[in-house]
Amino acid sequence: MKILSRQIMGATDGPHLLVTGGVHGDEFEPMAAIRRLMREVDRAQLRGRLTLVPVANEAAFLRGTRTAADELDLARTCPGKPDGSITEQTAYALSEIIRAADYYIDLHTGGTIMSVLPLTGYKLVPDEAIREKQRRMAHAFNLPVVWGTDYRLDGRTLSVARDAGVPAIYAEYLGSGLCDPAGIEAYVEGCLNVMAELDMLDRERPASRVEHTVNDFRESAGHMQIRNPAPITGFFEPSVRLGGNVNAGEPLGIVTDPLGDNAITVPSQESGMVIVLRTFSRVYAGDTLAVILEDV
Repeated sequence: MKILSRQIMGATDGPHLLVTGGVHGDEFEPMAAIRRLMREVDRAQLRGRLTLVPVANEAAFLRGTRTAADELDLARTCPGKPDGSITEQTAYALSEIIRAADYYIDLHTGGTIMSVLPLTGYKLVPDEAIREKQRRMAHAFNLPVVWGTDYRLDGRTLSVARDAGVPAIYAEYLGSGLCDPAGIEAYVEGCLNVMAELDMLDRERPASRVEHTVNDFRESAGHMQIRNPAPITGFFEPSVRLGGNVNAGEPLGIVTDPLGDNAITVPSQESGMVIVLRTFSRVYAGDTLAVILEDV
């Protein structure tokens, strides 16, 4: 299994930064942003090495879906197997690329079914030196929310980085199957900001756009797929908005059967700001409807 990438070697020595997109095949802003970085990063001005992977999960991208034909989530399959299914092989190849880097940025969106408030996240690893480097990278990326979460979650690109001692962050920017030009611009700017933070290039630092910083050390913090599940298969109508606030027990929305006869109000499990909201109305029982950023 080979993952297509572009290497930009700087004119002088410096760190090796890896930037990946398309870990899920339906997340498009990262793919476009990384292709722009391929064109816009000037080798003569770069210190170190930049590895750019616009479409890590090509098999999923060609299907236009989150996963490849084996239905495995690449972001839950790392470090994979060299002789496994298509996603396991992709995870194995991607993990090797991650381990070879000095720093790592993984770009995401909510795909075709979710929308995510623009945020940068990192794992609250026990190593204080690595945790501080990740915190600096996340703030430098300069999205409105910075979210530190449980480092013990496995199967992810960032868990590979964790085990290899590679400082790593991830970013999320909306989704819903779109390719928002503002998201592309924010991702290009964010990566360049981090490169400046790592002294890989000279760049004027912009004013901070970070509005919310939360460090949540609790077990499973950051595991979006287990929050506020749909009680039945059916049709979801939200009653909250992305970026709005909700209290525990207040309704996130209603899930109904196809005829609308069985209507179930879904209460929020937490109090805080809505940072992920389901935008694709057909839901299966157990699907996440929303993720709430708690003030912990």
